[in-house]
Amino acid sequence: DDDSGKRRGERHIKGGRRWVRNAIYMPCVGAATKNNPVLKAYYQRLLAKGKEPKVALIACMRKLIIILNTMIARRQKWDPSRYALS
Repeated sequence: DDDSGKRRGERHIKGGRRWVRNAIYMPCVGAATKNNPVLKAYYQRLLAKGKEPKVALIACMRKLIIILNTMIARRQKWDPSRYALS
């Protein structure tokens, strides 16, 4: 954050693992805008709520990481019906 006194500046992502962010950004762009119906619906819903496109994309990246971590932990394959939005 870039805050000083009453001024509230723009937020930036600096923490975390840079290589993970870099590795998942482009796959998430394709998944959220064209190929994956689950992430595409989530992305469109966030845009409809008034989120900036880049903010919505970062939220999709986080959702994708959570889904992948769950799939690895449970040793499951991708099942779009499991992650469909209700």
